[in-house]
Amino acid sequence: MDIRNTIARSLLSIGAVFLRPQEPFLWASGIKSPIYCDNRLILTAPQVRDQVEQAIADTVRQIYPTAEVLMGTSTAGIAHAAIAGHILGLPMGYVRSGSKDHGRQNQIEGRLEPGQRVVVIEDLISTGGSVISVVEALRDAGADVLGVVSIFTYGMQKSVDRLAAAGVQNTSLTDLDAVAQAGVEGGYITRSDVARLLAFRDNPSDESWINKGGID
Repeated sequence: MDIRNTIARSLLSIGAVFLRPQEPFLWASGIKSPIYCDNRLILTAPQVRDQVEQAIADTVRQIYPTAEVLMGTSTAGIAHAAIAGHILGLPMGYVRSGSKDHGRQNQIEGRLEPGQRVVVIEDLISTGGSVISVVEALRDAGADVLGVVSIFTYGMQKSVDRLAAAGVQNTSLTDLDAVAQAGVEGGYITRSDVARLLAFRDNPSDESWINKGGID
């Protein structure tokens, strides 16, 4: 079993990824979604947490062996960057969504020297906008951003295009396709529901997937 499927099964088992194509979730943006992801729940499930953090560390070792610093996204990526950094013996910090309005007015927390090779740790990628902002802040500070390691991505074309345009490489432990397959295998959804999930991924603003579905 590959890591994508293993992590997908684990996230489903603790409810960090929840599939509900028959009763869609409403995102803050107003988009209706058949899937909801809350990777903060990983932190309260020690066995899955160990699995995820080791997978993040292994991915950094394999793809970015020259990494010198891990930087988490605020706030969900902070704990994952800290734990993976501990496993790897690397320093870590995190990047705020904006500069503080008091004190030293930092946006980047933790020591970062110009030219240091950085990997960004993100819990979830949907449209890609948030993580690109983090990468840009690090680049502005002089960092050499090698890429991003995320736990889950929806794989939306918008995010793929935006990351490519920004010159950002992302590697996710798992994705919507793997979760859909694991969902069928685990009895969370039916095989006909997979088409709804993939239709949502391909065009989130088109809600016609809600009325789709077939007979298994």
